[in-house]
Amino acid sequence: MVNKIKRVLIGRPMKSKEIEGEKLGKLKALAILSSDALSSVAYGTEQILLVLMAAGFSALWYSIPISFAVLGLLLILILSYRQTIFSYPSGGGAYIVAMDNLGRSTGLLAGGSLLVDYILTVAVSSSAGTDAIISAFPGLYDHRVLIALIMITLLTLMNLRGVTESASVLAVPVYLFVIAIFVLIGTGVIKYAMGGIHAAAPEMGATVSNISLFLLLKAFSSGCSALTGVEAVSNAIPNFKKPAARNAAATLAMMGIILCTMFIGISLLAYWYGIKPDPQATVVSQIAESTFGRGTLYYIIQGITALILFLAANTAYSAFPLLAFMLAKDKYMPHAFMVRGDRLGFSNGIIFLGVASALLVIGFGGNTESLIPLYAVGVFIPFTLSQLGMMVRWLKLKPKGWMLRFAINTVGMLTTLGITLIFIITKFSHVWVVFIFLPLVMFLFFQIHRHYLNIAQQLRISMDVEKPVMKGSTIVVPVAGITRVVMNSLGYAKSLTDNVVAVYVGFDDEEIKRMEQKWAEWNPGVRLITLRSSFRSIVRPIMRFIDTVEWKTSETDHITVLIPQFITRHWWQNMLHNQSSLVLRAYLYNHKDVVIATVPFHLQK
Repeated sequence: MVNKIKRVLIGRPMKSKEIEGEKLGKLKALAILSSDALSSVAYGTEQILLVLMAAGFSALWYSIPISFAVLGLLLILILSYRQTIFSYPSGGGAYIVAMDNLGRSTGLLAGGSLLVDYILTVAVSSSAGTDAIISAFPGLYDHRVLIALIMITLLTLMNLRGVTESASVLAVPVYLFVIAIFVLIGTGVIKYAMGGIHAAAPEMGATVSNISLFLLLKAFSSGCSALTGVEAVSNAIPNFKKPAARNAAATLAMMGIILCTMFIGISLLAYWYGIKPDPQATVVSQIAESTFGRGTLYYIIQGITALILFLAANTAYSAFPLLAFMLAKDKYMPHAFMVRGDRLGFSNGIIFLGVASALLVIGFGGNTESLIPLYAVGVFIPFTLSQLGMMVRWLKLKPKGWMLRFAINTVGMLTTLGITLIFIITKFSHVWVVFIFLPLVMFLFFQIHRHYLNIAQQLRISMDVEKPVMKGSTIVVPVAGITRVVMNSLGYAKSLTDNVVAVYVGFDDEEIKRMEQKWAEWNPGVRLITLRSSFRSIVRPIMRFIDTVEWKTSETDHITVLIPQFITRHWWQNMLHNQSSLVLRAYLYNHKDVVIATVPFHLQK
């Protein structure tokens, strides 16, 4: 039953040789890997306006020069990540760059920040998408967490079905969003040019008495939340069709052009319309209503915007599993993240991402405003480290034309570092948890790495010296009575060795005596050892007996504990039995260096 449900939800298993068919072309990759960056136009301008409103309505004209400054930084980041793509075509982005050029600890800081950022991407995207729905249908406000969780679940299932299938489905709404925003911007620009906009927009260049450089920098850093997701393409190069690096670079360039146009278009319309931030309606919602009214086009734009905000999380679903795979390959994350699922994706990473982001949405009550500062800090730390790593790389290698590349990365590093510091200073009450969580993540990385190194050291052998030791075998069979299950187990044990002993634990002398009589009457050809348990425990007497056997035979024999177990026909029937065999096996696994085997007997009724 479970397998049938899995097949319906995820699809048929795919052969390993089908992996090449799961690679992405430029158009599908643009939809999957750019959805986070492109969707940020729905809240990037709004974050700038929220800060500027502290200086009053007349300060909103500053959103235009600030938006152009954000686009300047975007250009630097795109140029930088193009260099990263060609320098590190195996993917990994900031993690690989920092690990290679800045050392292990810095690399793990970048990797840990990216992992946290991807979890926050899913949480922020689902929360922002819910906000867009609530803008159109305010009555759903009390159900915002449930809506976000449903969308996270759907995205997780979609990505478990494989990269190509999810790309084919998700590409449609992404391109519909791009078309819808261009239609909105085009219509708004035409309306403005024809004098159809009569909103009281603040005068461009007007003097604002209480504006400060600090406030402008804070607004700039908040607007830079529109740059999240830019690094995803460089992280996911292995997902591209060959030539992977060239296709990734082309995809990054296309994303930059589209993002620049949409972001500045929304910022200009917000200024022309005199839009003010409203907790009940997003900036895009207000622009669409001012342009088209609350008609069909308004609801289409709001629906597509909500959808793309949800689907922005898919960028993280593409990049998180790959980054987790690289960290696991380097022995800093569990090896389970290296395993491909039935549909050839890194399913453990996909599931972990979905669960972690869902917990975050629940913890923050689906509040986008509370999550975005954490989100931005999580992404700008890797931005800064990636730029710094590339600076070190150019200084070490000094290839032809390296000074221009070094200058680009230097400007990018100083800018992203400044933005990170501004976020930390101005929104410390929101981001303080980063200073606790990131060190914990890095500590966990080091502990996992140490564990894997310790295991390797303990398991490693000298092949020219150490050889298998040939021993005999002693098999201990715990029995609860004389049954068909016990008979099958003893038969199997005797087929392996003549040195078999059955062990029975009784709770009183009369019970033990009855068992000895029945055993003698049955006479299976195996010696029975009876043990008395004064405290009604089965495990402890058996463990003491195994200790005795180990002490006497460990030099000459391998000791095997062969546990008889019957398997019920229906899963619920297991609850009707005490499962003492499971308890014994678990205890032996944790406390004894003996061979543990189970002989199953399947019940038919």
